[in-house]
Amino acid sequence: MEFGIGLFGDLSYHAESGRFRPADQRLTEMIEEIKLADRLGLDVVALGEHHRPDYAIASTEVALAALASVTKRIKLASGVTVLSSADPVKVYQNFATLDLLSKGRAEIIAGRGSFIESFPLYGYQLEDYDALFSEKLELLLAVNRDVQITWEGKFRAPLRNQDVYPRALNERPLPIWLAVGGTPASLHRAGVLGLPLILAIIGGTPVQFKDHVAYYRKVYTDSGHDVNSMQVGIHSHTFVSDSQSSLVSDYFPAYAAQMDRVGRSRGWPPYTRSQFEAGMSSHGALFMGNPKEVADKIVKVSKLFGLTRFVAHMDVGDPGHEAMMRSIELYAKEVVPAVKKALADNS
Repeated sequence: MEFGIGLFGDLSYHAESGRFRPADQRLTEMIEEIKLADRLGLDVVALGEHHRPDYAIASTEVALAALASVTKRIKLASGVTVLSSADPVKVYQNFATLDLLSKGRAEIIAGRGSFIESFPLYGYQLEDYDALFSEKLELLLAVNRDVQITWEGKFRAPLRNQDVYPRALNERPLPIWLAVGGTPASLHRAGVLGLPLILAIIGGTPVQFKDHVAYYRKVYTDSGHDVNSMQVGIHSHTFVSDSQSSLVSDYFPAYAAQMDRVGRSRGWPPYTRSQFEAGMSSHGALFMGNPKEVADKIVKVSKLFGLTRFVAHMDVGDPGHEAMMRSIELYAKEVVPAVKKALADNS
């Protein structure tokens, strides 16, 4: 089982200045945070793509390339690449270049995108939401498999015997994961294609998603893929502190502010302290608390889903650089060893 962290580059809002804090400051901090994660032996970092004033990362490939030169072993992934509004050929070329720079550590986690700002920005229509993703995923997989491409679709100019370079390190296929929010169509697509699955669980209870993973597993095996090669991960809001009470007092305001910023565009009611505390309970979807509480919950969901990867999304609401560094340290030094031991003891 692999353990990673996910970052969106959240930017806190300063009411006094009427501005979000500078993106360059947050990006500099993120480099230090990932350097720490790499030194402490975490397996993967996944950076999200957004096109809003409250996030620092719009180009995950550029940010990951900066990390390639200051890290040694950690895998460098998008989380996610909004493939529906991107050009698959350029996505492949960017990540192949990243793979060469990082000596084989690049990964693409592709998704349809729960944020829609990129669609009008790049000239796409929301009514084509799923059709765009299906077609572009098909092309990305083809480019990843073959140097020379002949392909035609609806949303992009056709390719006729076109060579695509550079290729990933040693000309191997890049790892491509499919990120889903839990819709049956997305799970079915991942299973039929035999792609590794990352399931975003940020609300409700993890047990609600048990049938989703079972459905993916059935489609995966029914499609002729080897169950021993199946990879399932989850990506969930996580923060490790000395206690849950300190998270309520110190982190909840920043977390709630970001959830409300997102929620206003989606018609959500204001995020409450009771929701936060329920999420941190043993049955909730927030992997937050002291190291033992977080480890126990990861063990629980690992057994529930048969996980091969857990990605701890840590910077929701911009909790602050010092708090982030401490959370990463506790996660790597205390949570991960405890989970590994518990899983080994029960194997």
